[in-house]
Amino acid sequence: MHIQIRRSKNDRVFAGVIGGLAEHYQWNPTIARVLWVLISLTPFPGIIGYLVLWMLMENPEY
Repeated sequence: MHIQIRRSKNDRVFAGVIGGLAEHYQWNPTIARVLWVLISLTPFPGIIGYLVLWMLMENPEY
C-alpha cells in the first residue's frame, strides 16, 4: 500500500518525507519541519509516524 505523495529527492534531510509533504501541499519545508518537531514533542509518536510515512510514500523519481 502506497500513498500518492512522493518523497522529495531535492529537499531532504533524512528520507525526504517532510520535504515531500511540503512539496505536495506547497508548504515551506522549514516550517513543516519545525511543526513536525513540535508535534513530536507532544504525546504523538512522531518518530513512528515518520517511519510509517517513509514506508507508505512512493520513492522519488530520479
